[in-house]
Amino acid sequence: MNIVKNQKEKRLNRVRAKLAKNVGIPRLSVFRSNSHIWAQIIDDKHGKTLVATSSKALKSEGTKTEVATIVGQEIAKLAVAKNILNIRFDRGLYKYHGRVKALADAARLGGLKF
Repeated sequence: MNIVKNQKEKRLNRVRAKLAKNVGIPRLSVFRSNSHIWAQIIDDKHGKTLVATSSKALKSEGTKTEVATIVGQEIAKLAVAKNILNIRFDRGLYKYHGRVKALADAARLGGLKF
């Protein structure tokens, strides 16, 4: 158990260190639970959430990966509507795999660049 916890902490620290280099660009933060996934674009310079969406708010049907794709498309649509095109991707302590990758790929197809 301690090995897994240490790996997650190392991954989180590595991701956050890379994100801290360019605070001027908004970041797309992803949180996933066992049943839902949330995405929000945050302006760290001013400490404000610019756009946010979740599988809970969209009430989408399908597999978890399909729902993550829908959330990625929706966050991209909301961001492009607010003229946000360049972002940093904050996957947190999650591996870039499965639902997190599906959300990121859908956001890229929706027009976001990261």
